[in-house]
Amino acid sequence: MDLTKHAKSRQQQRGIPPIIIDLLQTHGAVERAGKDATTYYFDKAARRKVLAYAGRMSRAIEEFLDYYAVVGDDGRVITVAPRIKKVRH
Repeated sequence: MDLTKHAKSRQQQRGIPPIIIDLLQTHGAVERAGKDATTYYFDKAARRKVLAYAGRMSRAIEEFLDYYAVVGDDGRVITVAPRIKKVRH
């Protein structure tokens, strides 16, 4: 996982475990974020997938299911943050 300096500091400040970023990229819903980036987040279907995948660990992960990650087209994570607003399609 390749994080920008900004993403590393935001991850540390917000106490986001690296596994959450991995789960966002592997199981999260995808939406374009401007011209050169993609946003990964957990919608209802993605939440179900992640909780089923995590099994017993699901209780530890649940508090991080309202987070999102923005990943550049080069594959580097630009930022990670809690989702405050609902995603509008």
